[in-house]
Amino acid sequence: MPFFSDQNRLAVARRLFEHIGELINARFSIRLWDGSMIPLGRNIDTDFFIAINGPGVIGALLRRPTYENLLLHYVKGHIDLHGDLIEFIAVAREKRPKKKLKKLNKFFLFRQVLPLLLTPAGKVTTQHEYQDDEVGRRESRRDNKEFIQFHYDISNDFYALFLGSEMQYSCGYFTHQDNSLDQAQHDKLEMICRKLRLKPDEKLLDIGCGWGGLICHAARNYGVRAHGVTLSQKQVDYAMEKIKRLGLEDRVTIELRNYSTLEDTYDKIASVGMFEHIGIANMTRYFQKINTLLRDRGILLNHGLSRHAKPTRRTARRIRPERRLLLKYIFPGSELDNVGHTIGLLEICGFEMHDVEAWREHYALTTRHWYRRLMARREEATNFVGMEKFRMWALYLAGVSTGLADGSMHICQIVATKHSAKGASGLPLTRADLYM
Repeated sequence: MPFFSDQNRLAVARRLFEHIGELINARFSIRLWDGSMIPLGRNIDTDFFIAINGPGVIGALLRRPTYENLLLHYVKGHIDLHGDLIEFIAVAREKRPKKKLKKLNKFFLFRQVLPLLLTPAGKVTTQHEYQDDEVGRRESRRDNKEFIQFHYDISNDFYALFLGSEMQYSCGYFTHQDNSLDQAQHDKLEMICRKLRLKPDEKLLDIGCGWGGLICHAARNYGVRAHGVTLSQKQVDYAMEKIKRLGLEDRVTIELRNYSTLEDTYDKIASVGMFEHIGIANMTRYFQKINTLLRDRGILLNHGLSRHAKPTRRTARRIRPERRLLLKYIFPGSELDNVGHTIGLLEICGFEMHDVEAWREHYALTTRHWYRRLMARREEATNFVGMEKFRMWALYLAGVSTGLADGSMHICQIVATKHSAKGASGLPLTRADLYM
């Protein structure tokens, strides 16, 4: 059999994956480019398999076995994951394959896979990647508007496929696990308004207001005068149309504007799902600015993703390869703080803490809904943004849902008041009014 014939490459690929299967005993299979299936274990779930479209894919991954190379081959369709991705991730991790793969016989591997290792493959690239400093830790090189528009301005139609009727791109609140996404998002808006103790004619500021869901809900149901700011032009366009459609022009306004340039004074301020975009080095300035915008005893609700506290500053600043991919292809400039540090900064900046509530499992449910709604409308999604972006977002939503369900990521709502003078906070003594 010729060394570089397709027949030999298929035979080599089969031996390679059979060897891997003996080591990891997983519950999924590999489908090779000729349609043949190689089980990677003894108790296979036929719903899950990885399809490889040619020998060059294996060669490319053997030569450069990085997360980024794997991601690029996936988004280009050279590798396909069949089955619900959230469930697939759970199945793939059951037997801890990463640890077992370290036992691969390297001599066997090199000797057997040489025909694949030397098989050429075209260069894989994607148009959707952030071209500048995606980490954004240096303020002089940080462009918050570019960061936000890279993620949010891809297509309102695309986001409408999976976010729900209120276009809420933040964690829902599930009073019951089986509630619909729309119910959970309505209940989230209600809970935020209750935590802010909104009253008619109060001035509410929503920093990073998204598509205007909270400002419209608060104005319609609590009679406030609401103002929202965002750096996404597409969000502004959508929200302005919604405000007009609902007849809220006299109560709701929105601007394409950086929160740091605001000068007015507000009774209540909400920041929901925007905190992750600030960057840890900029958080003191962020809270100081909010303090100048809020009246004394005014309420701030800060809702954002967080992570575990790290033992040293060095480990806290370390960026894992998976996270760098998220920065480069999904959320440039984002950075997660631990909630203890966030609370400390709030107190330093003149706020009094009243409540910290963890919504991690609510967000795991939310992102699961988003993923499955997106997959149910994959053809429309692909028409709106193309195959590459669709695949990136599907993998991103499945991965975030898994991380939240595991507990490797967290999300917290913090309620604080501006405390510039001594005395009572002005808040009720109990939380009973939140759960009426």
